[in-house]
Amino acid sequence: MAWGNPLLCAMLAIIAGGLATLHAGEWEWHDPGAACWLAAGAVLLAWLGFTAWLGWWRGRQARHLSMPAMAPGASFERDPLWVAYASQTGTAEQLARQTVQSLQLAGMDARLIDLGVLDADALVQARRMLFVVSTTGEGDAPDGAMRFVTRCMRAPLPLAHLHYGLLALGDHDYDDFCGFGRQLRHWLQQGGALTLFDAVEVDNGDPAALRHWQHHLSLLSGATELPDWQRPDYQRWQLLERRLLNPGSLGGPCFHLALRPLEGSPAWQAGDLVEIGPRHAPAEVARWLTQSSLDGEAWVEHEGRRASLREWLAGSHLPAVEDARGLSVTELVASLQALPHREYSIASLPADGSLQLLVRRMQRADGTPGVGSGWLTEYAATGAEIALRIRANAGFHMPADGRPLILVGNGTGLAGLRALLKARIAAGHSRNWLLFGERQAAHDFYHRDDITQWQRNGQLARLDLAWSRDGAVRVYVQDRLREAAAELRSWVDAGAAIYVCGSLDGMAPGVDAVLREVLGDAMVERLRDDGRYRRDVY
Repeated sequence: MAWGNPLLCAMLAIIAGGLATLHAGEWEWHDPGAACWLAAGAVLLAWLGFTAWLGWWRGRQARHLSMPAMAPGASFERDPLWVAYASQTGTAEQLARQTVQSLQLAGMDARLIDLGVLDADALVQARRMLFVVSTTGEGDAPDGAMRFVTRCMRAPLPLAHLHYGLLALGDHDYDDFCGFGRQLRHWLQQGGALTLFDAVEVDNGDPAALRHWQHHLSLLSGATELPDWQRPDYQRWQLLERRLLNPGSLGGPCFHLALRPLEGSPAWQAGDLVEIGPRHAPAEVARWLTQSSLDGEAWVEHEGRRASLREWLAGSHLPAVEDARGLSVTELVASLQALPHREYSIASLPADGSLQLLVRRMQRADGTPGVGSGWLTEYAATGAEIALRIRANAGFHMPADGRPLILVGNGTGLAGLRALLKARIAAGHSRNWLLFGERQAAHDFYHRDDITQWQRNGQLARLDLAWSRDGAVRVYVQDRLREAAAELRSWVDAGAAIYVCGSLDGMAPGVDAVLREVLGDAMVERLRDDGRYRRDVY
């Protein structure tokens, strides 16, 4: 409590004036009305004490959550991953602080900076930067960012060295949705800056879009176990089928999965994603229970859910055994942190009768399967319940008309492209061109029967395949696109849209480079601005 508070000192003086002295443990009054003064003062003292404690607690929480932003005039270092925010009401700043905290938990040197403090010299020095920006008014920058706009954004800067990511906050009730975020993205690209991943636009605080941003942070940091800022509202689904698609492949095993809802009749569109709530292998949970000497069948109710301790542990980060000792099972469950969600592209349409996925089993550094892919491709038995949430991905929905469509992808990116092709064919649109790349034609041509049948039926106008391990020279999907440069220009001139799905490491930047080489930077930016160049890359 701050004794220098003037209001507090005044009240103490008033109270002291109404009191006599304390004799043998009893108060003696100088003034008959002093009891009233004392009661009022005690109430005020209690209130002041509470507000002082509340301020201390909030400050402690803020210090724990985040860190101070870089002050004007401070020395700027180019090597950390900087997170720059432009905030009008405080939301963008809060999300930027959470971003820094998540990256720091992953062991990265991440630092916060107010965009209004950033100048051209500092930006030209920076190597990696994430921007978290809001829009105010009708597409305007927040007030605090106007200095950056006037001093830096009047003309392009040489930013070819800069790799960036962008989280743009907006509200679709306004005509210029995410206006400042889009202006910033366009200006960065004019300067030659390279994207770490595609911009994430958030409509009115949409939690699913914010989880997608966290998904990118996990991929960027390599820390897939970072906790969700807000846990998805999962529904109950059942695993109907799991089939290995590439036995004998040089790459990791890839599986076709089919699921059905246990409640309701969910709908989705081609291009949408699912968020999966992963679980540990049963043997791993059993081993933890044995080491901790706890009863896995003990039932625990927490936050409206009642389940066995074994069930609680299966979907949570397993704490160190020594940290669990001395806790009751109720206290243990209350301390658990849920495993973060995993995202996968949907490979089917509701008319197919099941929600289908294409999932590669990933391996951790110790050789064990990744938590999400291990759960879906190995540990979950056929018939098991899966925690799943469908997430709309409007930025990857197919064009509303029958314009030509160029679909480019590699690996499990075929999932999203397969759904788009199914939707196009169902709508009667046959001007479709698929470019797909993987390792070996004999093992990794996922859904070969579907694709070749569509080609025979005239529903797939052109098919280009790249098998990187089938020849002496490694050929990738971007190489096939370059070889078809004349055809690419012809399709784009005819109004084609280009959709890219798959690996952000190698394939997506390679395809983007070929598009710019063949079509020119100005045309690629025009395609992006017109919604004719869309990506779902990871």
